[in-house]
Order: sequence, then structure tokens, then C-alpha cells
Amino acid sequence: MSVVCTGSIAFDYILSFKGRFKDHILPDKTHMINLSFLVDNLKKRRGGVAGNYAYNLALLGYPSAVLATAGSDAFEYRAWLEKLGIDCRGLRLMEEEISATGFTTTDLDDNQITGYYGGAMNFAGSLGLEDTVPNPEAVIVGPNAPDAMQRLVRECRQRGVPWVFDPAHQLPHMSGDDLVDGARGAWVLIGNDYELELIQQRTGRDLDGLKELCELVVTTLGRQGSRIDKGTESHIIAAAPARVESDPTGAGDAYRAGLVAGLLRGLDISTAGAVASLAATYAVEQVGTIEHRYSGHEFSDRFREAFGVPLPAKFWPAG
Repeated sequence: MSVVCTGSIAFDYILSFKGRFKDHILPDKTHMINLSFLVDNLKKRRGGVAGNYAYNLALLGYPSAVLATAGSDAFEYRAWLEKLGIDCRGLRLMEEEISATGFTTTDLDDNQITGYYGGAMNFAGSLGLEDTVPNPEAVIVGPNAPDAMQRLVRECRQRGVPWVFDPAHQLPHMSGDDLVDGARGAWVLIGNDYELELIQQRTGRDLDGLKELCELVVTTLGRQGSRIDKGTESHIIAAAPARVESDPTGAGDAYRAGLVAGLLRGLDISTAGAVASLAATYAVEQVGTIEHRYSGHEFSDRFREAFGVPLPAKFWPAG
């Protein structure tokens, strides 16, 4: 059984600004912001949340599939994913469309400003669970065309398939009712601390109110690690130390893949969170969302180094 990864298949332009946004924003002039940042580096990389989730699951040895729409410019991207063993029967390439494209500028404090063009992603609502692997073990409902997210949540609910609800950068386009519907009955609701605060404001529900909707509420906190709330339990997960901090873009998607793989392989919440933390750290150490690599042995050794305990043997599949 596979985890179905949904959301965008995209190309990311990653720009590095060797300064701090806060030094260029005048608090009393926020009504008329007009800023330009001279960047030091620009890289074009494969990305998009569906590709990011699936790639990280593949690194962790977990079967994954992509369900997404992309442009005709993603032919080589699809072939690359298939070479990694990722099921791409649900990745539809659309003629006369270009793939989703993101432009992300990161400053010295790892703050980010992103401009995003949906492109072929805007047609993702035409795909449903019938278009991918049969009987998925779980579905990650990542930021996507809003109608696609709504359809996938509805189909998961109807079929009894666990889903992770990850609205992320589609939050500006979702109402409080949309967010409540996406979280109601979800296995996991996840976002960074800013996104979770926005979800609470828009839904009118505090953390306890969100916990009433879903099994787990996960808040990622960057260098401060993460918090996983379930009922009356709150698990604080430390960040795995990075050997070098190159680019935080994609770390959240790696975290989600690690958490899903850990939980589905029967790890307790804290240990699964630690797997997620380390998966995210590998992403931070490379420029680009899916440029990092590791073997199972390397991951296990580093898990012990980071957390002082061995990664349970049951995490890795037999053989």
C-alpha cells in the first residue's frame, strides 16, 4: 500500500538575499510597500509539494504515489520520479500548460517571501482517488487548487482513507468553513506556527477546538522543533541539529513525509516526530527542496547522533 501525495508538481526558483527583510520594511509605511531585493544566488529546482512529499517518502523506503496535474514541461520530472520507484500513474501532464512555478526569496533569518503561479495545478480538481493507486494507505492533501483539496478530502472521508490536511500557502484562498471541513475527521492537521495561528483566527477555534476536529494537530516551529498535540497529550519534538544551514525551503514537506512514514510504521508519536525532524534537517542542508540524499544506514546513524537513542528497527522494511 502506498501514500498518495497530492498538491503541486512545480519548478522552484530559489533566491537568496544576504540581508534581512525587517531592515527594509518601515512599520508606518506598510500601506505602500514597494521593495526590491538584490539577491546573491538564483537556482531553478524541481519541487512542488506533491513531488517533495513523494521524494522524501522514497528516501525513507516508503511506497508513494503522486496525484497531480503538471504542464508539458514536466516530462523529464515525471521520468525522474518514476526512476525513484514513485508511482506516477496519477501525474497528468497537460498540453499547452506550464507547470506550477514558485519564486521564493529567503533572507538571513530564514524568513521567506514567495510568489506562486499555479499553471497546470489549477486543473487538479479534475483528478480524484480513482486516478491513482488502488486502496491507498493514506493521502497527504497538500496545498493545491482549492477545488482539488475539497474533492480529495471528501473522497477520503467517503472511503475511510486517513488523510493529512496541509493547507499551507493556500490558506489565503480558503474560508473558515473550508478549513473546518478539511480538518474534520482528518488524521493530521499540520502547519507552521504562523499557519496554525491563521487557521485558529479564520475558524474561530483555539487549539482545543482544532483537536476536536482531528486526531493530531502538528505545529512546526523551525529551529525550535515542533509540537504534536493529541487529545490531552502534547509532545515537544526537538529539532535535529543541522551540520550546515543552506536553505529551509522544502523542510516542512520533508517533515510531513517523515512523520507519516514513522506513524504508519508503528512508531510512537515522539519517535515519529523525531524521524520527521531529522528528515527536515536533511532538506535544510541543501539548496533546493529535493536535492538531499541519504541511505537507511546513514539516516539511522544520524538519528542516534541527534537524539541519543537508536531508531527502532521496525522503522525500516524487512530486507
